[in-house]
Amino acid sequence: MVKEIIHDPFMLSLKSAPATIEDLPVAADLLDTLKANREVCAGMAANMISVQKCIIAFHDGGAFKVMFNPVILKKAEPFETKEGCLSLQGEPRACKRYRKIKVQWQNEKFQTRLQTFEGWSAQIIQHEIDHCNGVLI
Repeated sequence: MVKEIIHDPFMLSLKSAPATIEDLPVAADLLDTLKANREVCAGMAANMISVQKCIIAFHDGGAFKVMFNPVILKKAEPFETKEGCLSLQGEPRACKRYRKIKVQWQNEKFQTRLQTFEGWSAQIIQHEIDHCNGVLI
């Protein structure tokens, strides 16, 4: 179900709790909401739809991907950039990102996965993990 996007900086700055198998419906809502906003948004975290769980969804090279409890294990090639956010009003804001990251997460069956991401996908993942950690750009 497509959910309303929240814009409250206080709610967005709260750290998310770990996701569990009971949160699968939240992931489905998050994916539906991302798909409904795909013209203006490349990724979302569950707190953007008022759920304080560590779940992200993003567009990754032609497919949508969901990650439960993602953690960045390694970062390489830092750079400065500006990013916008569907949940934050105003102009894009300056932030530091990494061109290459190694991420550990759980899939929909809560199996642990490990993968290295580069470029745009790496940047989106970093932005959404920041959301899970209550970090606003």
